[in-house]
Amino acid sequence: MAFSITMLAWSLLEFGQSLGTDLQHSLKAIQWGTDYLLKATSIPGFVFAQVGDPYGDHNCWERPEDMDTPRTPYAVSKEFPGSEVSAEIAAALAASSMVFRPINRGYSARLLKRARMVFEFADKYRGSYNDSLGPWACPFYCDYSGYQDELVWGAAWLLRATKAPYYRSYILANIQNLDKSSSFPEFGWDTKHAGINLIKSQTPEPFITNADKFVCSVLPESPTVSVSYSPGGLLIKPGGSNLQHATALSFLLLVYSRPLSKDSRVIHCGNVVATPARLIQVARSQVDYILGSNPLNMSYMVGYGKKFPERIHHRGSSLPSITQHPQHIDCTGGATYFYTNNPNPNLLTGAVVGGPDIKDSYADSRADFAHSEPTTYINAPLVGLLAYFKSH
Repeated sequence: MAFSITMLAWSLLEFGQSLGTDLQHSLKAIQWGTDYLLKATSIPGFVFAQVGDPYGDHNCWERPEDMDTPRTPYAVSKEFPGSEVSAEIAAALAASSMVFRPINRGYSARLLKRARMVFEFADKYRGSYNDSLGPWACPFYCDYSGYQDELVWGAAWLLRATKAPYYRSYILANIQNLDKSSSFPEFGWDTKHAGINLIKSQTPEPFITNADKFVCSVLPESPTVSVSYSPGGLLIKPGGSNLQHATALSFLLLVYSRPLSKDSRVIHCGNVVATPARLIQVARSQVDYILGSNPLNMSYMVGYGKKFPERIHHRGSSLPSITQHPQHIDCTGGATYFYTNNPNPNLLTGAVVGGPDIKDSYADSRADFAHSEPTTYINAPLVGLLAYFKSH
């Protein structure tokens, strides 16, 4: 959730002027998240990282209105640190403080003050929430890349929000702690490498070189490409919810095309020359694919286009609404709706699912959650991309 809010805020900072009347909706979405993150960090020395027992929650197919599983809160603390979740929250609060600065100075200042405090906590009490909250947070949202990248990512956003030299020194002192192995095209809720290189690419080495290497690791024609592409042209990386990679990496390409254009610079990937226009073209190809320009002529955004996923892995969408079925549906009562072949009764308009496989095929099955589950961290980077392409 913190990563989703960071990405929404970054989308507005880069492309907010292209959002038009949707800007208000985006601000509302960000504040919904930052209000929650303020509550989750309101007790000094604690960061609430998760609410609810994931095993109990995953075992029940219930409407949100009917949820009766325990709402146990799990926090990281000085004794049981969780630097990655704390530093990502700091990044979200810092990025959002910049979004609200022109429109609500008081709220912006509050976000920034909390971001500094939570970052200091993340840095002072270092450790992974895998170790402190592992039995509850894992295997659902394990941290695979360590917490060093989130610390540098949090510092990068605090530097951007405050211009304080402390954060610049912090980044330079800690950047070598990052795992360098094949990390150039890595960016998402768990791994921040490519994002750090891009947000810092306005400053000297090693960030510009690494940002260029990121581009060369993603462009399909590059000799050093390290992601795959489906026959229909979709960017593919291993693991579930693949469209998170297509949206997040495309967002980075689009963001990086701007300083390249400004400096009239191209990137050399071996004998391949990548122009800013080519970066935009690759980003656009991914957005177009998601919206229906693909071998199945199917949009992967629910409710958009003539053909889209109808059996998404989403409780509220798949169960009858309270107005249609006012009676309580208990933990196991939703199973019938989960296993039916009928389309979901409630349209989750705008949600983007995990997407097709490497052969461009899509089963449209609730049970196939790796492909049919919509997530906030797929949608969040797409907001900036759509805003840009709407006005270009």
